[in-house]
This record gives sequence, structure tokens and C-alpha cells, in this order.
Amino acid sequence: MTWLSREVFLAPRARGLHLVTREVLDALPELRELRTGLLHVFLQHTSAGLTLTENASSDVRRDLERWLDATAREDARWEHGLEGPDDMPAHVKSMLTGVALSLPVVDGAVALGTWQGICLCEFRDRGGPRRLVLTLQGD
Repeated sequence: MTWLSREVFLAPRARGLHLVTREVLDALPELRELRTGLLHVFLQHTSAGLTLTENASSDVRRDLERWLDATAREDARWEHGLEGPDDMPAHVKSMLTGVALSLPVVDGAVALGTWQGICLCEFRDRGGPRRLVLTLQGD
């Protein structure tokens, strides 16, 4: 049984939904050695999120971003506003998308569907670098 944990730092990105599948997988060359297992991806932030979504059409990611913006509006009457108008809506969006993914590993690869990709959801105008903790287990 193999267990390993690794931190990955993602460069700052503009607000939006960004595919990070390659960055995550490149950080885990050991994954190729596993026959079966589980990869847990955890984002250590409360104003960004993680999700699995369409990896081919950027239109899907833009539509999802517009829906999230309409759902958690910056012009709502939030009490928390110390860090700017995009901060509290970012916390709400983070709760909606979540900050963790558990992905099956089969025959040395993450078993994503044909059109699935790991997506960092950056909800701040200037969110800065983001940190992921990757935990891999398997045989």
C-alpha cells in the first residue's frame, strides 16, 4: 500500500474557472505506478473552489462562472466586506463548489470521464497563488 502527500502551489490566475488537471497530475509521477487507488485533492482556501467540469469547451466554464456570479452577487447586502466586494461572494461560491475532490485511480491514471477536467474556480479578482494538498493512496 502506497501513501503519499504533496503540496502544489498554483500560480495566481484571473477570476474564472481554470483547468488544472495537468498541473495536478504532473505533481504526482508516482500515480503511474498504482494499479488501483484514490487521489484526494484539497484546496486550502475559502475564497476559491474545486470542481470537475467540461474540459473541452471553455463556453461551459464561462456559463458556470456567470451562473455563480448571479447566484452570489457582489451588490448583495453582505455584512462581511473588509476584503472588498468580491470577498464574501467568493466565500459563498466556495461553499457551493466545494474545496475537495476524491478521484479514483485505475491502472496508473486518474479515472476521469472523457470530457472531465479538474478545475480551479478562482472567485477573487486578485486571489493570489493557491495551495493544493494532494494525497495519493493505493496499490
